[in-house]
This record gives sequence, structure tokens and C-alpha cells, in this order.
Amino acid sequence: MNRLQGKVALIVGGTSGMGAAIARRFHAEGAAVVVTGSSIASVDASLTALPEVEAIASNVADVTAIRALVEHVSDRYGRIDVLFINAGVARLVPSEAVDEACFDDTFNVNVRGPYFLLAAAIPLIPDGGSIILTSSTSALRGVPGLSVYSASKAALRSLGLTFAAELAPRRIRVNTITPGPIDTPIITKMGLSPEQMAGFAQAMIAKVPIGRQGEPDEIAAAAVYFASDESKFTTGAELRIDGGMTLA
Repeated sequence: MNRLQGKVALIVGGTSGMGAAIARRFHAEGAAVVVTGSSIASVDASLTALPEVEAIASNVADVTAIRALVEHVSDRYGRIDVLFINAGVARLVPSEAVDEACFDDTFNVNVRGPYFLLAAAIPLIPDGGSIILTSSTSALRGVPGLSVYSASKAALRSLGLTFAAELAPRRIRVNTITPGPIDTPIITKMGLSPEQMAGFAQAMIAKVPIGRQGEPDEIAAAAVYFASDESKFTTGAELRIDGGMTLA
């Protein structure tokens, strides 16, 4: 406990699923936590479930909103010790059916927004701080219907390596968590019917040697390590939490 005592953590995409689990763990470890959600409803739900955590409605795809978010955190806390970029969208669409809007929306949320968020937030991160990105095993394995999502997460993973190299002189660590199938609400936002969701979930679980979905708290445990000083000699790393999905 208290591994994050005195730290200020900003979790972008932190009102549900993995982000909410991470917010709970960071708060329990002593951090002052700010989370963002893409809708007022998700923010209200977070404020009810985690009243100790500040929740803000902010669209990561909107660069103006990103800069306003960073300015708010700067005005209130003066710094960001831990930046966790967890926001993401996914649509299950065959490649031949992907239109420009689907492509642009996915890359705006998963790549463009995070890039400019990093650029805006880095001046507020003290030497020795931590940046954590959420990628996906889809960036490592071909998954039919997820061509755009997979490419966006591969791009984010690549950004993590470059930022790790650029920020190493300041001892700012940049690491990536790469989850396999995790039991979160993201599947409900993929444009699928209930039957399709059930079929997709079962198909993904069938590819996991351990034989089940992961739990958000299992991602949160890894996030605490990357956020804390226990990982001060770890940067440019990728931790796959996938039940063995990428073994072969």
C-alpha cells in the first residue's frame, strides 16, 4: 500500500472497465487521481462509484479539449506524475466495409489524440515520472474485422518506444500494457448485436490458452507497478497480459 503516495495521476479513459479499476488501485495506493470519460453519463457514474476521484468529461479526439484538460490539471495540481492513456474505440468491421469516417474516428481517438496529449502533458511530468499506454494483442495478431483498430494500437505501441527513447534523459519512463480479451464494456461499443457480441467473446476466449477472459483488476495490478518507483529502471517495455494468447 501507499506505493503512489503523494503522486498525481491522470487516467484518460478512466471511468469504466480497466480505467476505473486502475483509478481505484491508484487511489488506494495513495495517489491523487483524475480520470476522464467521453460522456457526461460515464463521468456521473464514475463520481458515484469513486467519489474520491476527480472525473472530467473530455474527448481525447478533440485536441482543444486535450489542452484544456492538461491546463486544468496544471492549475489544480501543478504536475502529472503518472499519465495513463487508456482511452480507445474499436469497431468490428470487415476491411472492405471500412469507410473514411470509421478509419478517422478510430485513429483520432486511439492515435492522434494520445499523440497530442503526450505533447501537451510532457512539460508537466517531473523528471522520473511515468507514462503508461494501453495497446492490444490485436496489434500483434491478425484479427478479422479489426484491421483499423489493430493498426491504431500498433501505432500507439510504436509511439511508446519512440517517446521512451526521447524522454530517457529525463528518466521519464514510457511503458505499454498489452491486454488480451478483458471483461470490459468496450465490446458493447463495437456495433454488434447481443448474439454477435457473445460469439465474438467466445471466439476470443477460445484463443486464450488459460481459457478465460482477463479481469480489469489484473490490468490494474500491472499499472501500479509501472506507475510506482518500483519500475524506475523499466522503460520502453511492453507487458502482455493476455493469458498466453500471443505465445504462438
